[in-house]
Amino acid sequence: MSPARTHLLALGLLISFPAYAASKIEKPDFNLHVRPILEAACVHCHNDKSDKGGVNLTTLENALVGGDNGDILIPGKPADSPLYSTTILPEDDDMVMPPPKEGLLTKSQTEILRLWIEQGAHWPKEIVLSQKPRMQFAKHIQPIIEAKLASGGPLTDEEEHLVRLWAEQGAVWPASKDGAAPAPKPAAAPTNPDNMELVKRIHAHIVATSKIQSEAEMKNYDSSIPKTDVPYSMVVIKSGEFLMGSPDGEAGHKEDEGPQVKVKVKPFWMGKTEVSWNEYTPFMVTEVGRNKDGSKQNGKADEPITEIISQPTTPYTEMSFGMGTDGYPAISMTQHAANKYCQWLSAQTGHFYRLPTEQEWEYAARAGTSTAYYWGNDPAGAEEYEWHYDNAPSFQYAKVGEKKPNPWGLHDILGNVCEWTLDQYTPDYYKKLKEMSPDQIVGYFVPSTSAYPHTARGGSFDDDLDRLRAAARRGSAPEWKQQDPQLPKSIWYHTDAKFLGFRIVRPLEIPSPEEMYKYWNNGVEKD
Repeated sequence: MSPARTHLLALGLLISFPAYAASKIEKPDFNLHVRPILEAACVHCHNDKSDKGGVNLTTLENALVGGDNGDILIPGKPADSPLYSTTILPEDDDMVMPPPKEGLLTKSQTEILRLWIEQGAHWPKEIVLSQKPRMQFAKHIQPIIEAKLASGGPLTDEEEHLVRLWAEQGAVWPASKDGAAPAPKPAAAPTNPDNMELVKRIHAHIVATSKIQSEAEMKNYDSSIPKTDVPYSMVVIKSGEFLMGSPDGEAGHKEDEGPQVKVKVKPFWMGKTEVSWNEYTPFMVTEVGRNKDGSKQNGKADEPITEIISQPTTPYTEMSFGMGTDGYPAISMTQHAANKYCQWLSAQTGHFYRLPTEQEWEYAARAGTSTAYYWGNDPAGAEEYEWHYDNAPSFQYAKVGEKKPNPWGLHDILGNVCEWTLDQYTPDYYKKLKEMSPDQIVGYFVPSTSAYPHTARGGSFDDDLDRLRAAARRGSAPEWKQQDPQLPKSIWYHTDAKFLGFRIVRPLEIPSPEEMYKYWNNGVEKD
């Protein structure tokens, strides 16, 4: 037995492994041997919502129906069953399944499928398969082993769950070139240089760069992201006072929109449109390896400030979900991801950017009006200004800036995609504001204390018109990343929130480093 496996046994990680060597399995059990393979490697593409090739593998009945190209499972005939035959094709064959980028099945796993089909493909009719994250030794298991070798201690619930899934899926342990299992080495826990010291460096850069000192000097401006030359535009939002929330008599009014409160707002610039994929993709997709927290795997604290900021891990799928990227709003990011984008942009430009507070967002969306929508109380006027469920092209989002702007020059502020704010969502937000003095309200936002919910404002292409009202609020929920295959869930992506984006603001007043850190690190998910 290799030293690494000895360590595993000593740590208690090998928990009730089934015998997966093909020579030891004479009659595969569906629940024990076959089900884990299908749920980890197949169901994510072949289910009730995503039946690629017309194939649905959630039940025996669905599997026997077949797909666009005919039968997928023929009991007793593995060679004629693509469920097996496509898994033994050469890696460079276009038809091999699962796709090589997702990891081919091992010989033991394909042999289990062959034997199971050959012996009649017994699959209890009452069993419905669901997607399970596919465990990869190097990504999911080896870090646990190395951490325990370095520090000892019991497995956390999360670690135990990962190891159990790995065991159920066959405990695949890749061999090195000489055939021996690679022994993990103890490693120190990675450190993330994206910390307060980095924020102080960015703050110094912003103070040295930002020259505008008064509201009278503020003007609309067009700029570009230095790293990519992608353009973006900012609109001046002058200081003022407004009545926040909606009256009880407003059509569509909900309890969490009141009581109405007078709010004073300091001046800021706001993005003319929602942040587009053109702006966001270079932040989201990088060519360097990243740890779960978004830090560079080989990063150094003395690198330029633009290189140290945590950025998303590589997405597991195409994040526009086929709706388009060039000129379209970026979607499905967590509030944490949107906050870190603001930090990334700030470090490059020398201007302080962040998400808007709920107060700032509603003030800008109303644009000096007091009606349900900035064009009036009649929702019928929306067709000229906003994308919503009844007019969205092909029931998906549209390119930013195609509809008329609101009176202050902001496009898509009430439609297209809903937008993150900085606040933790609380249903009694307005009641708490009523208890504050006017000075306490100015600049107030609800900081994060938990992963959910955070507040998004505005309606989307998937919403009815009443959700486009300026006062409408919604809180994020775990269901927004229900199909996220990662364990733990990603801190960067909301896989089921295709209706969600964001826009940025730049306040005239430059906050302290401590305040900047609070803004940019608000909303970290802890699923």
